[in-house]
Amino acid sequence: MELSEVIAAIQDQLPGLGERVADRIRSNVPAYRNESLIPFDSLCRSCTDNADLVLRQLRRAGAPDAEPARETGRIRAEQGMPLADVLHAYRIGFEFLWSEILTEARAHSAVPDAQLVDRSAQIWQLFGLYAQAVAASHRETTAELAVQRGARRSALVEALFTGVIGDRITLWDAARELGLPEQGPYAVVAAAADSPGEEPLPGVESALRQAHLPSAWRLLPDQQIGLIALTTPDAEPTGLRILRRAGARVGVSPGFSSLRETPQALRFARLALAGLPGDGPGVARFDDNPLAMLVAAAPAEAAHLMNRVLKPVLDLPGLERTRLLETLESWFAAGGSAATAAQRLYVHPNTVRYRLRRVEELTGRSLSDPHTVADLGAALLAAGRGTGVGRMTSAG
Repeated sequence: MELSEVIAAIQDQLPGLGERVADRIRSNVPAYRNESLIPFDSLCRSCTDNADLVLRQLRRAGAPDAEPARETGRIRAEQGMPLADVLHAYRIGFEFLWSEILTEARAHSAVPDAQLVDRSAQIWQLFGLYAQAVAASHRETTAELAVQRGARRSALVEALFTGVIGDRITLWDAARELGLPEQGPYAVVAAAADSPGEEPLPGVESALRQAHLPSAWRLLPDQQIGLIALTTPDAEPTGLRILRRAGARVGVSPGFSSLRETPQALRFARLALAGLPGDGPGVARFDDNPLAMLVAAAPAEAAHLMNRVLKPVLDLPGLERTRLLETLESWFAAGGSAATAAQRLYVHPNTVRYRLRRVEELTGRSLSDPHTVADLGAALLAAGRGTGVGRMTSAG
């Protein structure tokens, strides 16, 4: 009896043979036991088709057809099955088939051992070829799915930030797909990008996830914007600590409870970013200095206020102008204490008082008048934004 006749006899056992292979795979690969992921009927059909493919190839000459193996790789990738488990299942299937061939051949002593040796090399060569096809197709499909998921995720994040949600999806559906809780508190982050396509906060989503803070991000040409779910009691300080580590310029919105408020929160985060002083890294929260945020929100009006209130000071020669503005700023930062401001400036308190009186003389405004103090504070913030002299308080 020829080995080809043995193989034909085994092939006649299909599809029962395919079901036995499926049982063996389920027993040895836990991932295949998930009925919702891979129904048993589907696994049986796949095992039957692949067994038939291998047995046919063993009976004939010619180049093997790897397309069915590629199809298996594609389907398993779409089902979310890890590649390692797919290859493990493939090896189990080949081992099972070869065991059946040997058992059938031993039942017919006329089958020469030399044929078995030759065919053992052939079947493992087939396994290598088909496993390679499965792996290549699985990787290609996984990459395509990742691109599709990334594009869809990016579109959902964009929909939240713009307030545009399609008719077929609700805010809650979007939250679930993005891995966000359906209810806040949340915060929005805006970070300035040094160049288009460069992430100012690389790895931020992974770092936040490790801290149990789910988030969703979108990269724009000039900014990286994100929505963070503040799910833990210490979420805010933890999130700020992670943001600071990136060494970027970052603005953070106030907390909010509904995803419908995301577009407004993005505006607040961008205002906080715009109000961040200097050119270096830092994290500014909108709530840290609401007046500074108002100045940032209305630059034209702020410039008008600055010129109206501080013009006599701004018109001074450079050194004197800088000295008076820095003294005024230090006085504000010290809560109106000349002694504390003097310590920060490394001068005598009387020097601070003299400079403050000089500001009063030039502007015609008294620092004992609360309305004047408010006007000067806003004008000073505007001067800091426009000239780089002032320094706005930030969380960074």
